[in-house]
Amino acid sequence: MGRDIFFKPTIGNDSLHQDTNDKGVRIVNPTTPKNLVVKSTIFPHRNIYRDAWSSPNGKTHKQIEQILIEKRWLSNILHVRSCRGADCNTDHYLVVAKVRERLTVSKQAAQNFDGEKFNLRKLNGLEVRKPYQIEIINRFAALGNLSDWKDINRAWENIKENIITSAKKSLVLYELKHHKPWLDEECLRTVRSKEAGWLQNPNQSNVGNQNNIKREACRHFRGENMVYMKAKIH
Repeated sequence: MGRDIFFKPTIGNDSLHQDTNDKGVRIVNPTTPKNLVVKSTIFPHRNIYRDAWSSPNGKTHKQIEQILIEKRWLSNILHVRSCRGADCNTDHYLVVAKVRERLTVSKQAAQNFDGEKFNLRKLNGLEVRKPYQIEIINRFAALGNLSDWKDINRAWENIKENIITSAKKSLVLYELKHHKPWLDEECLRTVRSKEAGWLQNPNQSNVGNQNNIKREACRHFRGENMVYMKAKIH
């Protein structure tokens, strides 16, 4: 993709390259009838955040990874750039887009949602299900003596309150999942050392060293994961 004037409505004016080659034309031509826009070449960046591939000698850089989107959703993509430090074991750089999606939520539903979510899986166990059933039976038995059943709204409020109170007493709130603890500071340090040499001096002499670092990093990750799994099984 280049900065040609007649392609500007489709590809913008912030491409890494000056002229569009044959492969770029083959991408641009189908976008016009399909009402598409190339979002990767619209945002202004330094060249290191535009190129998605570098040659082994570090002299040739190409912006060959593109993100296309329909014009009606054009404003949903807020930012596009290449991440040179991503750990993806390839000579291509990861291209990341920040996307925004607008959703409409009913105001009444938002106001009625209290944000509590119970861990219903605990009801599969008899030691939790049995006390919960006893609690529900006792509370609804007490409701049978009330005279509020003629008012359907009042009756529903009583039922809802009893169910929530019983759940709080017998169940616990749902807990979000946490990341596995084996990804420690040593693993992060290994990832940073694996990418540092290639990014600072991307030439042919660093290829062999880079492959050795990758093998050491994978060996370290497997070892940490194995220790974690053994401890979890124990």
